[in-house]
Amino acid sequence: MNEISDFKGHIFDIKRYAIHDGPGIRITIFLQGCPLNCWWCHNPEGIRAIPGSSAEAGDFKSRRVMTVAELMREIEKEILFFDESGGGATFSGGEPLIQHRFLQAALRECRRRDIHTTLDTSGYAPMEIMDSIVDVVDLFLFDLKLIDEKKHEFYTGVSNQPILANLQRLADRGKDIIVRFPLIPGITDTEDNLVQLTNHILSLRRIQTIHILPYHHTAQEKYRRLGVENRMKDISPPSPDLVEAVKIRFEKAGLHVHIGG
Repeated sequence: MNEISDFKGHIFDIKRYAIHDGPGIRITIFLQGCPLNCWWCHNPEGIRAIPGSSAEAGDFKSRRVMTVAELMREIEKEILFFDESGGGATFSGGEPLIQHRFLQAALRECRRRDIHTTLDTSGYAPMEIMDSIVDVVDLFLFDLKLIDEKKHEFYTGVSNQPILANLQRLADRGKDIIVRFPLIPGITDTEDNLVQLTNHILSLRRIQTIHILPYHHTAQEKYRRLGVENRMKDISPPSPDLVEAVKIRFEKAGLHVHIGG
């Protein structure tokens, strides 16, 4: 059997005509499973893992199981929009790297067809898994939440050391990276975190752009339907003044800043 037919992926959503997940008009594929459990997750339906993954499977059944060949047929339907807008395919989640074999095969097929690829990732994966896909990703949308390791563990359930190591490795390789920073009142917007985060990004030199992702309440209904505890129900979205203040702060540090994904 060839690589395309060998690997099947568990996918919980496919979004067409996406304009916030990388350049141009894109198709965004949401892969099931995530090793993090962030308090503010906007896709709680994507957290539970698939059977056979390294994370707890639970009793979740993903919405679609697709071979790489089946997925590529869906992606190829959008090629006209890619060509006209400079778009492509974005792989998101959950955490796409948890299904790294399927992801790698799909990325390679996109590369073979000259389709631009973006990986929206938490960066939490063994270094060898990141190395296995690094050369077939055109753009990394890399989440950077909290620099303090203990706080990161408290709010996401995992250490940030693999995340920071992978970000350093990608920067050293000269990859195209945009940092995505979730702005969560009382959690990620503290003075200490903003100082540490800014200094860390600047130390990497390669990274010049950051997207601020203000927390919002749009996922509350998902938590209710899934019967999952919503730990953010009493947290209000950041005020426009706070968002603007953080934007100005990053700009003064020399970064290009965009509000939203």
